Amino acid sequence: MFIHFPFRRRWLSIVVIFALWLNCLFIFTSCNPANFKTQAAQVSQWVTTTLSDPKTFNYAFNQEYPHVFLFTAEGLTTLDGMTGKIEPALAESWEISNDKKLITFTLREGLKWSDGEPLTADDVIFTYQDIIFNPKIPTDWKDGLKVGSSGAFPKIRKIDNRRVEFTFPEPFSPFLYTTSGGSTSTVGILPKHALEASLKSQDANGNPQFLSTWGTGTDPAKIIVNGPYKIESYLPSQRVVFRRNPYYWRKDSQGNQLPYTERIVWQIIESTDTMILQFRSGGLDTVTVSPGNFSLLKREEERGKFTIYNGGPEFQTYFISFNLNKGRRQNGQPVIDPIKSRWFNTLAFRQAVAHAINRKAILTNIFRGIGILHDSSIYYQSPFYTRPSKDVKIYDYNPEKAKELLLNAGFKYNTRNQLLDADGNLVRFTLITNVENKTRVTIGAQIKQDLSKIGIQVDFNPITFNTLTDKLSNTLDSECYLLGFKGGPEPHDGANVWLPDGGLHTFNQKPQSGQEPLIGREVSDWEAEIGRLYIKAAQEFDEAKRKEIYAETQRISQEYLPLIYLVNPLSLAAVRDRLQNVKFSALGSQEGALWNKYEIKVAE
Repeated sequence: MFIHFPFRRRWLSIVVIFALWLNCLFIFTSCNPANFKTQAAQVSQWVTTTLSDPKTFNYAFNQEYPHVFLFTAEGLTTLDGMTGKIEPALAESWEISNDKKLITFTLREGLKWSDGEPLTADDVIFTYQDIIFNPKIPTDWKDGLKVGSSGAFPKIRKIDNRRVEFTFPEPFSPFLYTTSGGSTSTVGILPKHALEASLKSQDANGNPQFLSTWGTGTDPAKIIVNGPYKIESYLPSQRVVFRRNPYYWRKDSQGNQLPYTERIVWQIIESTDTMILQFRSGGLDTVTVSPGNFSLLKREEERGKFTIYNGGPEFQTYFISFNLNKGRRQNGQPVIDPIKSRWFNTLAFRQAVAHAINRKAILTNIFRGIGILHDSSIYYQSPFYTRPSKDVKIYDYNPEKAKELLLNAGFKYNTRNQLLDADGNLVRFTLITNVENKTRVTIGAQIKQDLSKIGIQVDFNPITFNTLTDKLSNTLDSECYLLGFKGGPEPHDGANVWLPDGGLHTFNQKPQSGQEPLIGREVSDWEAEIGRLYIKAAQEFDEAKRKEIYAETQRISQEYLPLIYLVNPLSLAAVRDRLQNVKFSALGSQEGALWNKYEIKVAE
């Protein structure tokens, strides 16, 4: 192209093009996590990843997993990832009264926040009394702490600077688990000195300023924490950087301050394919292994100097769920098109859909056999899990059975084998999932194909995770969604899903505090019964009896199918061999890889 330019102009063009090339090279290399590692080589660090930006830096409002609080927050207790037992954390000990209605915690001596301020019983009182028990604060932590059919909260009392006392109206066996921090619904202690003023002041609408405090736009230096790491910096769509908390309470057996590693870099990579590429190129130290990339990574394990860990079935399962909400908005507009709502609320319709989904094909073709079929509201590795029996329905792939159920329920087929309801309406609905998760997108495509075989037209629409959660929690206008809930061994961890007023009761969501109330929302008998059984199980300290109660919740949920379970994948992660002291567990954070992050050492 340069033949059209005089020599001087041609030379100038070459210089400009070269400068542009250098600029592009700088841009691309500066975004590469491997380059970030090189720049920070003077401190020990490891680099991990997540699919999307954090939604909040205020633990009280967290509704996602994974989240920044896995690194920054702790509760009174913690969950040992190897044994599944409740262990001391901020509290060094606790005592339970003989009648199981009184629990007294004793905090460790000398606890401090990340800014050096003392952490005392006042912070515990503040977290529970002023935040969780405050009717003006819409936190999902409430759901796990409602006691009995009345939904009353325990009473909390300060004994002295290191001791707090919780009094319950009746025995409440899940309480120690709810204090363990880390998961979406377990409580982490928040700093009174940093947040109290935001509770006392109000915004223009008369709401506590706390509702908008510590959003992701907050200067990280102002986020005060008690966990092993504090937030050093956050660049949206790029990374969150965590720095070692110098005041963290843990020490090793030789008295050395923990955590060992100075910095953790949490890369935000909105594609699982890109995650794998960056891990293979050395840009990441850990990555979740999916069935789709297991074989590839396994072949590279030795050469890439990493290990693939297997923790068994995850405490997570894939499912689809229909919106069963019959309510109307204040303007009279129904939450769901009444025609579709009638389909979704017809039990035979949900059971037909369950029979029409080829779950074995999903397990074989999408998960490459790396997982198990799931048929329970209780996770497989939980001690409260009961294997399905003749009393628990299992929905094997059976399209003919699905058609029979639909015909008996009044549906019919036209000459093109399209399913119509009794009024002649074409059966068609929208299925959504988060586009960032390629496994879910692939599952959704198969479900669309499977249901077409029984005449149902599915409009499959993968959307961003933020948009999806807004539909489920705020606008409530989803018809059917494909997702997964993350939990733990304690079934009450899912109370916010199964209690009819729970914050994650997404199949029939009640608007939360501050949202416009619905007119005519109905809670079905079976729905209420599951909630009642969760309350009953929480009153029981005998594990065998609790297991019997949760077995009944499994039976009901499989009979009525508020969630249609699909597959429970294995907990797999690839971890660089340079990371030492890894104790892999399906119970841990980072998809089971690094629950003991404070003990991780980085080899030189």
